Amino acid sequence: MIKDPPFSKLDLISCRNLLIYMGAELQRKLISLFHYALNPWGALFLGTSETVGEFLDLFAPLDRKWKLYQRKEDAQGAHRPALGTFIPPLTRDGAAPGAAKAERSEVSKVPLRELAAQVLIHEYTPASVVVNERGDVLYIHGRTGRYLEPAPGDAGMNITRMAREGLRRELATALHKAAARKETARYPGLRVKTNGDFINVNLAIRPLAASPLDPATGSGQVEDKGRPETTAASGLFLVSFEDAPAAKIRSRKAGGSGEGIIDLAADSDARAAALEQELRTKEEHLQTSIEEMETSSEEIKSSNEEMQSVNEELQSTNEELETSKEELQSVNEELATVNAELQQKVSELSWANNDMNNLLAGTGVGTVFVDHQLRIRRFTPAATQVINLILTDVGRPVGHIVSNLAGYDRLLEDIQAVLDTLIPKEVEVQTRAGDWYLLRIRPYRTLENVIEGAVLTFFDITEMKGAREGLRDSETLRRLAVVVRDALDAITVQDLEGCILAWNPAAERMYGWSEAEALAMNIHDLIPESQREEALAVVRQLARAEVLAPYRAQQVAKDGRIVEVWLTATALVNEAGEVYAIATTERVKA
Repeated sequence: MIKDPPFSKLDLISCRNLLIYMGAELQRKLISLFHYALNPWGALFLGTSETVGEFLDLFAPLDRKWKLYQRKEDAQGAHRPALGTFIPPLTRDGAAPGAAKAERSEVSKVPLRELAAQVLIHEYTPASVVVNERGDVLYIHGRTGRYLEPAPGDAGMNITRMAREGLRRELATALHKAAARKETARYPGLRVKTNGDFINVNLAIRPLAASPLDPATGSGQVEDKGRPETTAASGLFLVSFEDAPAAKIRSRKAGGSGEGIIDLAADSDARAAALEQELRTKEEHLQTSIEEMETSSEEIKSSNEEMQSVNEELQSTNEELETSKEELQSVNEELATVNAELQQKVSELSWANNDMNNLLAGTGVGTVFVDHQLRIRRFTPAATQVINLILTDVGRPVGHIVSNLAGYDRLLEDIQAVLDTLIPKEVEVQTRAGDWYLLRIRPYRTLENVIEGAVLTFFDITEMKGAREGLRDSETLRRLAVVVRDALDAITVQDLEGCILAWNPAAERMYGWSEAEALAMNIHDLIPESQREEALAVVRQLARAEVLAPYRAQQVAKDGRIVEVWLTATALVNEAGEVYAIATTERVKA
């Protein structure tokens, strides 16, 4: 970047976090180089810790936070060093710059014609100044001290502020006319006060239609291939000051007396011409001021109309925002009400969920809920004793879960059969640990009587199963079996739920049911409906181990006939003193 020739006509230069590693002198050179390389109104993007420093006349800040700057179009050339100060000359064959420079100085000679032209330009061209549309001085040629002087106050290089008395008004008018019409403006014979005296000056301001003056030679025809061409549209103007010859005063001698008499008529004509010229100048200056005021008035009127339009739009937008604010407030209140209701519903649902969980866990019954796809929806802790379930199994198919059941592999088929037929099913199953459970499968019905799956319940019947098996396998029962078989009275044994556990041959003859058929029946099947409440009261008394006297009863035979019998009921008690079955002896009433 600091060695090679710079690019030109760029729209954007991004140089971020690089200048902070360079010295102040090199930073100034690079900022000038960036200004040279950018197009008019091009952008310069620096790092967050970098600035253009003192070159605010070259760049205008667009965004101070992000350090984005815009190239100024008409910067003062005096604040920008020449490119040769920081662009090294190109050499051939790797020769050192100093050696190349020395070699060029030896072999190159200035032509005599160019040397003579430079001397003539310096000697015979009028004092001139190159300015922009605002009057900022960019280049000075010749001695301009007779026409310009430093202005009091802040140091500046504006030609209208530096103009001497008698030149300032006409200079501003001519610059405005040249900028507006793009043509040369001339004001001859201006009286300019210099060092307590007045001199006549011809003022001319013309747009620059060629390359700017060369700072080294003062020539106006220097070719600069690095810079973009500067035409009249570039906004540069050449202000020339030329001394006008003094007015000739004719005199004659009268009467040979030797006393000079001034030609008053010629002096009056010259004075009138000067006054007319000054009047025309003032009229032109007044006309220029009027045009500027009209232009400013039109711009102000247009700006005022735009501001009124913007104000109306802002007022309309403000009203819309107020309406939107009210609507949002109303929606916010509605949302707050709905949110409070939802919070109440969530609280109620949480309490109901807690009650249901405690109810299911407190029953001690293993329960599993499944949906139509046989996926687990919920289960109680007691169900984990039968099926290996954990909390993450919710949502998984029940068929993927390993069960602890032994000899029972129809769980899925039974669940599907219940879902298809809606008929509950009961099965006694045994775990690998030897525990017995009564499995009940029922449809899951919603409050709207819609089937949403099935409910599996596991009731622990290990003790009841043991009592039943113990009753069947006990030695006493085997010894009594002979007596029961040969007895003339019907002898039966039933558990506390009424399931028939024993049925002798006399009972077969009396009622007509075989032993196999009777063992699959309940004692309630033998009792007429009108006497079932009385039979239930007898069972309650026997469950409390009370001794009952024989009583008359009616039983229903297989063929439907009513058999009147004398019935003796006895409670069977285990070693712990608990009633586990009831034995009956029945004899036909004579």
